[in-house]
Amino acid sequence: MKNYLSIFLFFVSCFIFSQVQDDTNLSNDLVKGKEVKPSINLYKIYTLEKDTTFADTSMSLKNEYKYNYLRKDIFGLLPFANEGHTYNTLNFSLVHKSISPSFGFTAKHFNFLEARDIKYYSVPTPFTELYYKTVMEQGQSLDAFLTINTKPNLNFSIAYKGLRSNGKYINNISSTGNFRFTTSYFTKDKRYFLNAHFTAQDISNQENGGIVNTGLFESSADPYNERDRLDVYFRDATSLLKGNRIFIDHTFKLNKNNPNSLIFTHQFNYQYKFFEFTQPTISNRFGASFSNNINNKTRYNNMYNKVGVGYKTKNFGDLEFFIDDTNYNYYYNSVVYDNSGNILVPNSISDRINMVGGNYTYFAKKLIAKLEISQAITNQSISNIEATAKYTVNSDYKFEFQYQKLNSLPNLNFSLYQSRYIDYNWANNFKNEKLNQFSFSALTKWLNAGIQYKVLNDHLYFDNNTNDITKLTVKPVQYDKTINYLSINANKEIKFWKFGLDVTLLYQKVDQSSEIVNVPELTTRSTLYFSDHVFKKAMLLQTGVTFQYFSEYFANDYNPLIGEFYVQNEKKIGNFPMFDFFVNARIKQTRIYLKAEHFNSAMTGYNFYSAPNYPYRDFMVRFGLEWNFFK
Repeated sequence: MKNYLSIFLFFVSCFIFSQVQDDTNLSNDLVKGKEVKPSINLYKIYTLEKDTTFADTSMSLKNEYKYNYLRKDIFGLLPFANEGHTYNTLNFSLVHKSISPSFGFTAKHFNFLEARDIKYYSVPTPFTELYYKTVMEQGQSLDAFLTINTKPNLNFSIAYKGLRSNGKYINNISSTGNFRFTTSYFTKDKRYFLNAHFTAQDISNQENGGIVNTGLFESSADPYNERDRLDVYFRDATSLLKGNRIFIDHTFKLNKNNPNSLIFTHQFNYQYKFFEFTQPTISNRFGASFSNNINNKTRYNNMYNKVGVGYKTKNFGDLEFFIDDTNYNYYYNSVVYDNSGNILVPNSISDRINMVGGNYTYFAKKLIAKLEISQAITNQSISNIEATAKYTVNSDYKFEFQYQKLNSLPNLNFSLYQSRYIDYNWANNFKNEKLNQFSFSALTKWLNAGIQYKVLNDHLYFDNNTNDITKLTVKPVQYDKTINYLSINANKEIKFWKFGLDVTLLYQKVDQSSEIVNVPELTTRSTLYFSDHVFKKAMLLQTGVTFQYFSEYFANDYNPLIGEFYVQNEKKIGNFPMFDFFVNARIKQTRIYLKAEHFNSAMTGYNFYSAPNYPYRDFMVRFGLEWNFFK
């Protein structure tokens, strides 16, 4: 990953020192001897679905919520003690399932950027953003990004996010890197459009398995208030998720001038990943092993092609039919035999899936509606139906409805896994998972609210076969009954003079015969803040206190060997308050952040956990900034 950082710095230096500006292509024209700066609305950011936003240099509460390692609002996610480690999911609505089998190891993918997460750009002048934030003990978190339009119809962007954080506990270092390069192009007649990207990512974590004696942590008496004095389960275990991806999405419009025209589309996605767990000293927490050291490596490659033809109209919407091809290989370099010499666990799963489908999108003045249907034509009985509708009355009232019916294949690590730990070898033939999901949201000037209802059948999960959380014999299990899940959320921001109060509430309820999908019934976040311009309006100052809380429940526990969370019903966590105090400032395009995180930790008791054996973060003060450059 250091090579990608070097490439990034080289490109930055080239753009800064070698760029020749073309006044005919950019908006920095000289008018009456004065330079006219382009409007911020010309710095466009968009997704593959063509959802468009603009560069944001403002100082708002939303920016405060997004100033974190994932660079997004993480309400509903509970971070572990060290930056760059995993997150426990409090909000089950955030759990998504794809129709094709994914790689798995989901606990390691929170910071792994998928194709849908990549943004594309169109800018009148070179645009740079730098993100920096201090971490736990030694290290830093940095996200550097640069985009440039060499021509009005050709854009390039290059970015690198890197992290190293030692953490406060034994064997807890995080070291990650996310390199991405994008390009966007369209012909002058706007008949051909191209979006493409390349990513190279690695997420490495030292894995300590949590603390052994939680009583010492909860007392936090000297010397155990120094967290590196607490004993942990593993002192030399490490996990690594690494992957590269090449992605291309392009379209061609047959008719040049006619708004009613045939459209040809093609999407290509090739990626390679592997997950590796190494442990030179074996641990009896995972049971017996085949060898005196552990080195498990799971490899995966996937090639995806999608070809479509559509008809675009001016008044009646867009219709498209497509066929796609998924060819994947999930494999190990060995097989596992039983005592009779028969293959007990094979070394690979390889398959090819072909699907046909269509989608229809209708655009009206205030309504956007879309229906998409797809069905496998190979021997996998998988299908997907999705319907969405967005209705905008005006800027104060917006409504959205979504429905999905999904019949999907299990993640690959449910079906096959190999390890040098004897109990962690399996080959399964599970049924497809079934999902019916409804959601409705309303954004109004009075209240923002949403409701989601899920019906799960043949739900897959990981479960610990023992009732002792100090022993981990975790295996995949399929639940043969129906699970009904309901969530209701509401958000309201009230402003009075220079003060503001932002309150978010999430209520969740699960109807199930056994405790499989465990969630806190109540999750909340409230922020009371003050904003004002100071120093003759040269600086915008924002300061406040954020309160977070979730009710007590049987939270899923984390198993680093398989990179997954598993269901446990032995220990509850939650019912502890989390207070953060922040002071933020904006000077031109620079935003400065200072936060005292969880400053109440010593006052309200050391009973705070992210998972049963993994403490949540202690009080600490962190500093950082976001800096934008418009050349």
